[in-house]
Amino acid sequence: MSDPQPTITRKSVGLRSERGPVLLSCMLSTGLVAIDSTILATAVPSIVADLGGFTQFPWLFSIYLLAQAVTVPIYGKLADVIGRKPVMLAGVTLFVIGSLLCGLAWSMWSLILFRAVQGLGAGAVQPMSMTIVGDIYTLQERAKVQGYMASVWALSAVIGPTLGGVFSEFASWRWIFFVNLPLGLAALWMLKRHFKERVVRRRTSIDWAGAGLLSVGGVTLLLALLEGGQRWAWGSAASLGLFAVALVCLAGFVYAETRAADPVLPLWVFGRRTLNAGNLGSLVAGCMMMGLASYVPLFGEKVLGHGAVVSGLTLAAMSLGWPLAASQSGRLYLGLGFRFTCGLGAVLAVLGASGLVLVDAGTPIVLLALPCFVIGLGFGLVVSPGVIAAQSSVGWEHRGVATGANMFARSVGSAVGVAFFGAVANAVLAGRLVGEVPEIETLSAEVIEPAIHAVFVLAAAVSVLLLVAAALMPGRITESAEPAESAESAGPAAPSQP
Repeated sequence: MSDPQPTITRKSVGLRSERGPVLLSCMLSTGLVAIDSTILATAVPSIVADLGGFTQFPWLFSIYLLAQAVTVPIYGKLADVIGRKPVMLAGVTLFVIGSLLCGLAWSMWSLILFRAVQGLGAGAVQPMSMTIVGDIYTLQERAKVQGYMASVWALSAVIGPTLGGVFSEFASWRWIFFVNLPLGLAALWMLKRHFKERVVRRRTSIDWAGAGLLSVGGVTLLLALLEGGQRWAWGSAASLGLFAVALVCLAGFVYAETRAADPVLPLWVFGRRTLNAGNLGSLVAGCMMMGLASYVPLFGEKVLGHGAVVSGLTLAAMSLGWPLAASQSGRLYLGLGFRFTCGLGAVLAVLGASGLVLVDAGTPIVLLALPCFVIGLGFGLVVSPGVIAAQSSVGWEHRGVATGANMFARSVGSAVGVAFFGAVANAVLAGRLVGEVPEIETLSAEVIEPAIHAVFVLAAAVSVLLLVAAALMPGRITESAEPAESAESAGPAAPSQP
């Protein structure tokens, strides 16, 4: 059957003065997800003391990431079919319900299950926020608005751990989740009241096979990457079995998409240079972020001898550099083009990662934070413009898919980063220690330093891929025209490549 032709114009989402509450709702919703990614870590001891299940607590993070990552492209497709508003409302609602259930959890396994519900909601919130912003603001306006969106993540990097510590020490860890309820309800109210879109739908077939194969294949692949080398050896039957299932499912997914009347993730997405450039930038940034988030604070604490708070601030420098550069990137890509902007960001990221290679046990803590800040600047000039370029290279009817694919690439990159950087660190430790390798946090500085140094070398090597992403980026993009008010024409074709 033919695709439905959704239509939306900037007029149909409200007058200019009404876009403020919609943007605020998107920022608030994104903030809930962003804070949730950092607030839980500081409360783990309190949760384990209350619920038990010390060996299961890593699943609190893994199950959330899995549920969020594999649903992002599916939500993106749904948004192109039924509109952004219902998908966003459903995502925030799921996140709020999951938060309520997490706060009421009675065991570690029930908390893990309810974290999955949260993840299902988060999978819709982040891409829909970016897609809605892409709908209601022009390419020129997004240059400023993306700075607001990026600032949410910077604030969350500071607010999340602080709130987690305060609630755990002075109240209860359950308030980590209960605090989401009033904020989530406020976001729902603002979005429901102020965001108006007119979507003309036609009957269409649902790509159940593609959605199912993508979900199963994505879950097994991410699970294999996240748990490989941790819960089981890379060459174990569990690891090989998961990779085999992922390979079969993803191959089946590719075949299903070639035959589906309305594929959940059209394969033309992978044949568009601009989309590939943006996705590669997001994948590399996600990979480096997870590796550095795990090992930079550990280096400051175990090798340089500083406390946990000071060591954590070294990574916060990256969280500060990212939105700072993202907020200014619009001026660069509007004036000098996307390729120049992303190229500058890639060079900064490579320089910052190379700076980490030079740190050692005698390095002042500020010289550990400075390369992280420079890397953050680089990410801000690569990732945010990459998303904008992807959205601007397609029309409304494909913007959800394009945004979802970009977010999915970052999630896959995060899982790959956890696996690869962890494998490198463990390999170095195994070469220096006899017998079973203990937890890295319990080792001496002399043993830890070479392992983390190897991680920094790998990060510098991976950062070079950002130069490739920048080279693939077009110089300038003429934004796709807004869809017509009428939806009488046939379903849209794949967009042309700028």
